[in-house]
Amino acid sequence: MITATQATEVATLLRTAARAEILPRFRRLAQGQVRAKSGPLDLVTDADEAAEKVIAAGLARMFPGAAIVGEEAAAADEGVLDRLAGADLAFVVDPVDGTANFASGTPLFGSMAAAVHRGEVVAAWIHDPLGDDTAMALRGEGAWIADAEGRHMTDLRVAAPVSVDRMVGAISWSYLKEPLRSRVASRLARFAGIVGFRCAAHEYRLTAGGHAHLQLYNRLMPWDHLPGWLIHREAGGYSARFDGSAYLPTHRDGGLICAPDRASWEAAHEALLAP
Repeated sequence: MITATQATEVATLLRTAARAEILPRFRRLAQGQVRAKSGPLDLVTDADEAAEKVIAAGLARMFPGAAIVGEEAAAADEGVLDRLAGADLAFVVDPVDGTANFASGTPLFGSMAAAVHRGEVVAAWIHDPLGDDTAMALRGEGAWIADAEGRHMTDLRVAAPVSVDRMVGAISWSYLKEPLRSRVASRLARFAGIVGFRCAAHEYRLTAGGHAHLQLYNRLMPWDHLPGWLIHREAGGYSARFDGSAYLPTHRDGGLICAPDRASWEAAHEALLAP
């Protein structure tokens, strides 16, 4: 398991990587320092790759023998993902979540990490390089925001349940497959408001902090969702895949809905996904 002291040390590592490799490149990327991976919307920059190396090296020093599953390492070798399944302790790392925002100079991106102990997510971090604070969670110990020195600033708590027509949600419908894609898109007006940050890190922080009610995602790469999922859960939220089953670190599909409680999840599921 991860202790509170270790959690603070990991938060410091994310901050160090951001200050050394991410922020100096923000709005200063030269031609050739932004590249497409699987498609035009899937980008990587020199900042992603450099920050991941710093974070991976730091985690290896702090937790000898732990498996490190980084987004950019997995992009180069899909076999890296297999390390999650059998590891006693593994870390997933997204060095720059919201790379499209970062590459375009939009100030909405974050660095994420999660610790997985024998198949369970036990710790999570979402660092905001520009705000210089970190949303953190330890399994069974709650979720909170820590400042640059690691001091506890505020507890995180999901919003109180409301009816669907009063919900504000981050609903990522563009990656859904048809006919579900068109069905969900046609029902967004049932909600009070929809946000789309192009950055799961800040969407999870928004919802875990009680400033939105709902999140929906289709693609479930572990570095995108394990950190936010635990923070949301420890902030009092309820989540499940589209079929109602529990989300696990090894899942890569099946969708995910996060809501304040189970009744809210069921109401949102009905409003968005029901035939």
